[in-house]
Amino acid sequence: MLLRTLTAGLLCTLLLAGCERQKDEAFEGQVRAYLLAHPEVLQEAAVKLRQKRALAAAGALKRAQARLERDPRDLVANPDGGVTVVQFFDYRDTYCRAVAPEVLKLIAENPDVRFVFKEHPVFGSASDAAAKAALTPQGKAKGLELYRSLMSLKTLTDARLDTAIRAAGLNPQEVREAMGDRAITQQIADTRALAAEIQVKGTPTFVVGGQMIQGADVDQLREAIKRAKSMSYQALADAPAMSTLPAAPR
Repeated sequence: MLLRTLTAGLLCTLLLAGCERQKDEAFEGQVRAYLLAHPEVLQEAAVKLRQKRALAAAGALKRAQARLERDPRDLVANPDGGVTVVQFFDYRDTYCRAVAPEVLKLIAENPDVRFVFKEHPVFGSASDAAAKAALTPQGKAKGLELYRSLMSLKTLTDARLDTAIRAAGLNPQEVREAMGDRAITQQIADTRALAAEIQVKGTPTFVVGGQMIQGADVDQLREAIKRAKSMSYQALADAPAMSTLPAAPR
């Protein structure tokens, strides 16, 4: 009797599973037929997905804004600028080297724009060494000179790193001694974590005005700077005028 009951239960379960599978297949067929008849739905869904991702990216950038723009450990050009451009870069990256002269040109052309340099070595130990050299007190003191010198190298080796350090007017031995500071290693680790958080896909990557620009697209970068400046000036224009206080009684 027990065996008969178990067998009946098993058969019912299998029959129900078969019905559910048939329902799933029927539903999938209906969905497929609808999409084939209305392909514009897929396009609408793709647009919505892009919008959703864009909103998520904008939210991540906003949450990370202080760490992106105001980390006191970073090298900053034009520190008093009202608009900020952040660059994630690697000295061994071909595209970073190609765009470096344009970055220096933008810095010279836009004294009202802050340029924040995020050392983001992704191409191995030689990249790590160059980033650490640039983050030493000596390297930061030379700032753009060392950046220009390192970016001018077609290949990066220990010997060539020393050559670039000398070309910037620094003593390689002193710089290498300073490179061992754990605070520098921590800064690079923090930058890598930040890059992962905001989904930096590679180098160079720029962030300006809440917009991320992946790659060495100088035209897009210029447009983003122009737009950010316009928004900044508009915000100043829209700010309430300072009220005039009455004169103190004598």
